[in-house]
Amino acid sequence: MAAAVSSQRQPGEGRGCTILGSGLIGQRWSGPEWFHGRPSAATGIDPNDTAKTLAVPYNAANSGVSNLGPTSKTLIERLSTDRSALEASQPELAGRPLPADMLTASGSGLDPDISPADPALQVARVAQARGIPIAGVNELLQHHITGRSLGIFGEPRVNVLALNLALDEKYPNSSASLQLQDQSP
Repeated sequence: MAAAVSSQRQPGEGRGCTILGSGLIGQRWSGPEWFHGRPSAATGIDPNDTAKTLAVPYNAANSGVSNLGPTSKTLIERLSTDRSALEASQPELAGRPLPADMLTASGSGLDPDISPADPALQVARVAQARGIPIAGVNELLQHHITGRSLGIFGEPRVNVLALNLALDEKYPNSSASLQLQDQSP
């Protein structure tokens, strides 16, 4: 299985910073200058009570679904909190319908890909944060949309790591936080 995980050079490597990531496992990107991936439902063992688990987003050592159904109070609260945070960072999205993957986690909690509709709603924020033209960011996004496998399987998708790497290569941002958030439990 280790052979399936690929490391990729991250933004900023030429500026004294090297960060590894995988195009196969979702990572948390923070800051308005980056495209953000799906939320993660990954968990880890509670160090105070090994019979319990804690939310540990993007924990590749223990991926899995939350098993929270549509009537779950916990899920409804998380979605509401996440929606409020999203609307605070992007007020233009307030009250608008959103792609499901913008607020919901995948089955593994580690999906590296998002639907093209998700980053399309992030283009203006990313362009503004980097001080670059929206048209250039949109063109980059369009270039990173992968179609259905063999033309019939799955849905079109965008790999967030590949998109962010290309973004930083084409539009370097010295003020950008050139690192992924710490993902250790």
